[in-house]
Amino acid sequence: MWHVLIVEDDSQMRDFFAASVSRCPELRLAGSVGTVAEAMAWLDDDANLVDVLLTDLGLPDGSGLEVIRHATKLHPRCEPLVISLFGDEDNVLASIEAGALGYIHKDSAPDDIAQTILEMKAGASPISPMIARKVLAKYASSRPRSPETTAPAATVAAQGGEARKPAGEPALLSPREHEVLMLIARGFSYAEIARLQTVSVHTVQTHIKNLYSKLSVHSKNEAVFEASRLGLLPIRG
Repeated sequence: MWHVLIVEDDSQMRDFFAASVSRCPELRLAGSVGTVAEAMAWLDDDANLVDVLLTDLGLPDGSGLEVIRHATKLHPRCEPLVISLFGDEDNVLASIEAGALGYIHKDSAPDDIAQTILEMKAGASPISPMIARKVLAKYASSRPRSPETTAPAATVAAQGGEARKPAGEPALLSPREHEVLMLIARGFSYAEIARLQTVSVHTVQTHIKNLYSKLSVHSKNEAVFEASRLGLLPIRG
C-alpha cells in the first residue's frame, strides 16, 4: 500500500484528489495540506510515511519545488508528481530537476488521479501531452549547433520530420521501440501505449526497458531528452 501526501491550496481540488486516493485499495491517504509550511512540518514528523507526493507548485507561502526537494531529501524513495496550472518550460524543467517524476497540467488533470499514481509507481512518468511538447521544444532550441548535432536534424528535415539514422548505420532502436518512444514523448501512459499498440502492458514495459538500456537512461523524461539529442525524435518548426 502506497502512502500519498497531497499538497494543494485549493480546498475543492485537494478534496477531489483525496477522495480519489481514498477510494483506491492500493493507496492510503497519508496527509492532505494546503501550504509549504504545513507540508514541511508533516514531512519533518518521523512518524509519517510517504511514498508519493502529489503537489501543486503555486502555494500561498512558497513553491511546491521546496516541498519536492524536502520530501526527496528526507524520503529518498518518495516519488513526486506535480499537478499545476503552470505550464511554462522553466517550471516544468525546474520540477524535473528537483525530482518530480511526472507533471500534469490542471487543465488536463485526470478524473481518477489514483490510477495515474499507480501507473507512476509501476514505472511510468505521467506528463501531459502539451507539457511534453513544450519540454521537447525547449530542449531542442537550447541544444548547441554543431556538425554532430545538426546532422540528425538535417536528416529529419529531408525526410519530412521523421528521425532516421544515416544510410548504412544500424538503427539504435527497433521499429517497435521507436514507436513506443514516440508515444512516450507525446505523454501517453503505459496502459494507453498498450491499447494503441494492441499489446499487453508487460510487453510495453519490456520495450521501454530495452530502449532505456540502449539510451543509457532511467526514466521517461531522460529517454525523451536523450532521444532528442540523438535525433531519434521528430524535430518540427
